[in-house]
Amino acid sequence: MRVSVIGGGTITDGEVETAAAVGRELGARGHTVVCGGRGGTMEAVCRGAAAEGATTIGILPGADRSLANEFVDVAIATGIGHARNALVPLNGDAVVALSGGVGTLSEIGFAGIYDRPIVGLDTHDVAGVGIETVETPAAAVDAVEAAVDGES
Repeated sequence: MRVSVIGGGTITDGEVETAAAVGRELGARGHTVVCGGRGGTMEAVCRGAAAEGATTIGILPGADRSLANEFVDVAIATGIGHARNALVPLNGDAVVALSGGVGTLSEIGFAGIYDRPIVGLDTHDVAGVGIETVETPAAAVDAVEAAVDGES
């Protein structure tokens, strides 16, 4: 399955480790990671997924694919800036939301619009969106797997 992982572009060392652990867990279970393709959460989750041999897809805000982080396997240039935030959750079967700012919040909103299951790990609490809150990276992946399997 494809799992979109969203979170901040500028994050703390602890948030880097959490994002990398989510990526490793997704990769170890054979899932493809979709993200915004740049730094912070996006680079950490791709680094973790790549360490487990997973495919990573980065949907970039700009027109230059070479600006993707070094752990992105498939870079998709959009040239549409923050409007690309709609495309990140659209291209996943489910979404794992990590800590971040208003960009992450917009992606959570789009995930809700596209009716994607959303699992939150230290992220925004958005009333009415249906974010399943978990405590660990492994629990996040368990929850997205259960949500997608439950839709089948």
